[in-house]
Amino acid sequence: QVQLAESGGGLVQAGGSLRLSCAVSSRTFDSYRMGWFRQAPGKEREFVATISWIGATYYTDSVKGRFTISRVNAKNTVYLQMNSLKPEDTAVYYCAADLNGGSIDYTEGAFELWGQGTQVTVSS
Repeated sequence: QVQLAESGGGLVQAGGSLRLSCAVSSRTFDSYRMGWFRQAPGKEREFVATISWIGATYYTDSVKGRFTISRVNAKNTVYLQMNSLKPEDTAVYYCAADLNGGSIDYTEGAFELWGQGTQVTVSS
């Protein structure tokens, strides 16, 4: 079965950077569309970024220019580089996999498997 494991979260000061990693235990990782979502306390879970098997990326407006999603297929890993972090970025960040790939749907329902999440806290 496919498993996702996020890491790299932590506490950072506003303006700082963090890089999240998501390790995927799958022999067919290359074909997955991968995504990052986040959920702040008291708020709905929201889409952050996605990357297709071919490397096409898409970001929510609030993180464009600050966050970068990438993948290294040889390592079965997807990353989220977060720069210029703001307190409003504080949330639990979840890695998700669209096993079918090729989708243009950026809602939660488009992703079949989810990691447990990693906490990102940005202090001011």
